[in-house]
Amino acid sequence: MGEGDRSSISVVGNTLGTSRASEPRKGIGLAPKAYQELKSTVHRDLLSRVDLEKVMSLGDGAARSQIFSVIQDLVGGLNTPLSGMERQQLAREVLNEVFGLGPLEPLLEDPTISDILVNTHKQVYVERAGLLEKTNVVFKDDAHLMQIIERIVSAVGRRVDESSPMVDARLADGSRVNCIIPPLAIDGPSLSIRRFGHVPLQADDLLANHTLTPQMLELLKGAIKARLNIVISGGTGSGKTTMLNCLSGFIPDKERIVTVEDSAELHLKQAHVVRLECRPPNVEGKGAVKQRQLVINCLRMRPDRIVVGEVRGEECLDMLQAMNTGHDGSLTTVHANSPRDALSRMETMSLMANLNLPEKAIRSQIASAVTVILQVSRMSDGTRRVTHFTEITGMDNEVVSMQDIFLFEKRGIGAGGRVLGRFYATGIRPKFAEKLRVSGITVPAALFDHSVEI
Repeated sequence: MGEGDRSSISVVGNTLGTSRASEPRKGIGLAPKAYQELKSTVHRDLLSRVDLEKVMSLGDGAARSQIFSVIQDLVGGLNTPLSGMERQQLAREVLNEVFGLGPLEPLLEDPTISDILVNTHKQVYVERAGLLEKTNVVFKDDAHLMQIIERIVSAVGRRVDESSPMVDARLADGSRVNCIIPPLAIDGPSLSIRRFGHVPLQADDLLANHTLTPQMLELLKGAIKARLNIVISGGTGSGKTTMLNCLSGFIPDKERIVTVEDSAELHLKQAHVVRLECRPPNVEGKGAVKQRQLVINCLRMRPDRIVVGEVRGEECLDMLQAMNTGHDGSLTTVHANSPRDALSRMETMSLMANLNLPEKAIRSQIASAVTVILQVSRMSDGTRRVTHFTEITGMDNEVVSMQDIFLFEKRGIGAGGRVLGRFYATGIRPKFAEKLRVSGITVPAALFDHSVEI
């Protein structure tokens, strides 16, 4: 389903007054099963009355208008006791079944929802403000859910069936979709949609959300302008890509940026950007293009900066080599629980390249390539924090040495489950401060002596 479809559906939803998707359906006195049967009846009557192929030839807007009028007539003729508001809601839901993603449409229209998690046809959860909550949304049965899944994957040129029961795809608006069906999903089809923010967070938003402090942000700006290599580390949903998006905004407009992603999520504002995305295998299992191939290829594209959305395999070695061979100022993310774990993961992923390199040589590559590791964590209240701002200082025998510049200390839980803590500087002046100075960037001494309670 394209962006035009989404905008048209939103217009209909706004006209009828869409409520928050996680709230109970108000005013509908029917049992869920009876309500689903009522929707199916209206849908069948619609298909028997209208030739959808002919109506679709009129164009998207005209088709929706005509179909919606027919649906309203059908709903108006029902003998079931429903109020005017209930009949409008029923008509809108049937329209969503015809043109959109059925029960998921209200969730997709809600800008506060960041993840939609469908656990079989009986259960749908959403993530809002970093916290999971159950919704009242259900599907009629697994066959109904499969129809919606097939509609999603077919729109991006993919397919899902018993021979190919897993699909990882990207919607037209940038949202990531993962589907897995039986026999791999034991209880029934499962669908996960990670929403793509239409208005990406900016640096000011990170400060307002207390993700980091102004002093930390000022030092990061200087590090990017001085072309230091930065790795953002964190767990799933911790905000790594959001942080990468924000930091990339500090790259000067005059530089040529090449991005490499498994699934395109970055939203760079600069004019001179070349975006590369991996390609999954076709039905025959051939034609896949992996991140390592794209990283190697982008080195031939004369980039000033390389931004890799996430290193997760053997492409890590090529990324490190790029950082060590003149492509300073590169940015990437990695899944890890701490800065030290991030180093171990990068070492392990580099070994996956099967080049029989000794571990010491790989650690030396990491120590000379990476200057800063930012550790991002999601707290129990759903907020995100930069818990470690760590500098890689070199090698000590066979161990990569590092020092923390800024830290976040969790101190407890306040009212409403809010996480309390403080950001503080360790008092250590980073070694890369000299690189900042020779790049014309002034770093006040007071920057490394502050504490902020939140």
